Amino acid sequence: MVESSALNLRGKVVLVTGASRGIGAAIAQAFAREGATVAVNYLANEAAAAQTVAACQAAGGNAWAVQADVGNPAAVDAMAQAIAQEAGPIDVVVNNALRPYAFDPERRQPLDALAWSDYQAQFDAAVGGAFHVCRAVLPQMRQRARGSIVNISSNLVEHPVVAYHDYSTAKASLVGFSRNLASELGPFGIRVNCVAPGLVYPTQGSAQTRESFRESLMAATPLRRLASPEDVAGPVLFLASDLSRFMTGQVLLVDGGLVMR
Repeated sequence: MVESSALNLRGKVVLVTGASRGIGAAIAQAFAREGATVAVNYLANEAAAAQTVAACQAAGGNAWAVQADVGNPAAVDAMAQAIAQEAGPIDVVVNNALRPYAFDPERRQPLDALAWSDYQAQFDAAVGGAFHVCRAVLPQMRQRARGSIVNISSNLVEHPVVAYHDYSTAKASLVGFSRNLASELGPFGIRVNCVAPGLVYPTQGSAQTRESFRESLMAATPLRRLASPEDVAGPVLFLASDLSRFMTGQVLLVDGGLVMR
């Protein structure tokens, strides 16, 4: 039995995109521990999604896997409708899905090696995916005049310690999208915020980051370590919960103090 907490997330219906592994899986499990009902969205890795669902259920929450490409508006609409039919209207959305990206300073592409299509691909994933999901769930949230949307950005927007041009530019656009949405939806009781992690290790994206670079980044970070996926989950829960009920349009940096605002 999951006890009630100040977060007041018990029984909430939560959609986490890109939740089959890494940050998304940690976020889904954190909601489950609070007694939420979690829709674990995934693109292709059914086995990994099943592991996340099992972990959520073991943590005390209800969870099931929902396959959909967040870049496909029709698939996203069908997913939102299926979730509502299965568990009721969606209360919380976490837009975490991203296009695969290798955070490796030695393999990054400088500007003159990039094409505009590289930027467009990242923009379609970061902003396009959030756009499609928000469009699909907003009717459910507007009808009840409440809801929380949390979009996963990056501290690279504030501090491009490595110039991942296409990725960081897309995440900056996601922040702009989120703030415009927060302004529009505030009168409807719907909040939109962002969580901006630093380098999160271990994840698929950071797996190729050299140990020497990780150590230099930790040395420059006041808390002297890198974020884990679980470190990102806590701020997401805070922004989804009643504890942050008077916060919208904000970006919470989760990078151990590397960026201070």
